[in-house]
Amino acid sequence: MSLDRTSLRIADRKLVLILNHKAGKRQGDAVLRMLQSRLSRAAGGFELIRVSRGAEIVPAARRALRQGADIVAVLGGDGTQSAVAGVLAGTPAIMGVLPGGTFNYFARGLGVGDTVEQALETLLTGQPRRVAVGEVNGRVFLNNVSFGVYPRILKRRESLYARWGRSRIVAYWSLLSALWDLRRPLRIRLQADERQQLHDTALAFVGMNAFQLDSLNLDGAEQVRQGHFAIFVARARKRSELIGPVLRLASGTGLRESDFELITADSVRIETHPNRRLVAFDGEKARMSGPFHLRVRPEALTVIAPAGPDPG
Repeated sequence: MSLDRTSLRIADRKLVLILNHKAGKRQGDAVLRMLQSRLSRAAGGFELIRVSRGAEIVPAARRALRQGADIVAVLGGDGTQSAVAGVLAGTPAIMGVLPGGTFNYFARGLGVGDTVEQALETLLTGQPRRVAVGEVNGRVFLNNVSFGVYPRILKRRESLYARWGRSRIVAYWSLLSALWDLRRPLRIRLQADERQQLHDTALAFVGMNAFQLDSLNLDGAEQVRQGHFAIFVARARKRSELIGPVLRLASGTGLRESDFELITADSVRIETHPNRRLVAFDGEKARMSGPFHLRVRPEALTVIAPAGPDPG
């Protein structure tokens, strides 16, 4: 991250808060009333936009820009933060981050605080910092992008959550059931900078959040801090070979060196067969057509981070 020397006086700025309905329900009415009260008093202008579906997030962020928002604050998880960042990246608007999801890797990596109350204090007293974002075929991501079995795990998890509710047991069951349905490996042609490799793998994971890699006990965090992608290509090709690594990753115990090949690069090109496939971004998923061009956009997004030295 790099410090933006532009003075941040919220009292002189118009602030729009985008609230993910699921995050709002999780926080409770008292927290939402507190946010509205403090932000409406602190900002030069204030508006609250509620969204209830993922498809509404990007239009809400675009609406905030059209209405002249200087600061767009977001209460939601990594997927919501990523969607808004995709609209704000490359614009003068400043993003405020309020954690409202399960993992909140982006918020925690910025150091804004683990709770909404802590992050609100950062929003009111912090300073602008410019941070890098990742991009794949024009779509912005903040933490990671993955190909292979993981997008299928997310798809299975959503259907099980809808039927049985959210729980750790359901999450693990979605993981195991998706692995059980794995029939054949993903064949990818991966060009990282000038190197080109062919892989048969069950999972390819491209990370760009050093905090997340540290949290999962994965290598590559230092390279990410230096502005590169950390690309993990699982050596496993069959489900029997993948169960151990995926369970270790899901439980946070970390992968072993024998589980994957680590590649670092500034830009990546991935070809898959078939060409069109399900891709996971920051815990969300979308069907896209390849080839997939990934690049790091340095200092593309301005966020409000804690005042003081850059934590890197």
